Amino acid sequence: MTLRYLTVPVTAFAQNCSIVWCDESREAAIIDPGGDLPRLLEEVRQQDLTLKAIWLTHAHIDHAGGTGQLASELGLPIIGPHPGDQFWIDGLAKQSQMFGFPAAEPFTPTRWLADGDTVSIGKQTLNVRHCPGHTPGHVVFHSAAIKRAFVGDVLFAGGVGRSDFPGGDHATLINSITQRLWPMGDDTVFIPGHGPESDFGTERRTNPYVRGT
Repeated sequence: MTLRYLTVPVTAFAQNCSIVWCDESREAAIIDPGGDLPRLLEEVRQQDLTLKAIWLTHAHIDHAGGTGQLASELGLPIIGPHPGDQFWIDGLAKQSQMFGFPAAEPFTPTRWLADGDTVSIGKQTLNVRHCPGHTPGHVVFHSAAIKRAFVGDVLFAGGVGRSDFPGGDHATLINSITQRLWPMGDDTVFIPGHGPESDFGTERRTNPYVRGT
């Protein structure tokens, strides 16, 4: 019995949407359904999964753009992000226009998340860490059991998230990485919001933005 996941790049921004599931129950959650919903639902069908929830790391359009539609069509609860991203949710329609995305359906999270919370799917539980800096309400989902962290746009292979959007702050972002991510362990592999996976140890040693922290 373990947690499994499949990462599917979606939207013109090649955002890493992850489908995570309990391999015993086949119950699944979808992390950051930014768009391309037919493709995501086909992957769910191919894996013979039952979709139970939407988990959001933050509310930028490429991560949250398909959330309202998916939740309303399938009756799914929306879990996350942290309330600090309410203004980004309120601005989804404007984000859609600004970046040329399909109009995003408005939504209200079923459950907001806070640092130290947990989320569960089937018999698998992940820890929630609040990691502001890219957005004020950004959260990260960590599975200690399989040493994986779904970090959204906090950290990338060789880079860190942008902090020049409204509500962003670079010093806060670096603090989130060093105080919330590094303690998960150097051998923890992370799935970023864009680009390839890496592990925290590699980034501590080589990432120019956080090397040696």
